[in-house]
Amino acid sequence: MNSPSKPLLTAAIVLDVVLILVFAGIGRDAHHRDQGVLGIFVTAWPFLAGAAIGWLAGRVWRAPLRLWPAGVSVWLGALVGGMVLRALTAQVVVLPFIIVATLFLALVLLGWRAVRLLVARRGSKRRAL
Repeated sequence: MNSPSKPLLTAAIVLDVVLILVFAGIGRDAHHRDQGVLGIFVTAWPFLAGAAIGWLAGRVWRAPLRLWPAGVSVWLGALVGGMVLRALTAQVVVLPFIIVATLFLALVLLGWRAVRLLVARRGSKRRAL
């Protein structure tokens, strides 16, 4: 299997990070939290650290665009790692938040990879015609 190019790998990392920051930003905005950008990073860091663990555990750098196992590794790392780190640092971890985080992180971290897969498949079908 060919290794992904550095720009592709960088883009995948940046997209995962940005989407986790969007998750934190939306959550903070919905709950009217202050602290601006700093507050977003305070909320996001456990999920970013968890995603990094997912990247390492799943060796995502080998095929970062794949839904399985790459996307699932990043999603589960962000979710489980994020919740564990939040609990260990006395941040709120309640069932409604876990449910929202599970669904939102799945939607964005798996979603962009699924869309990319569909676009790639559609393109290869068109080329085959």
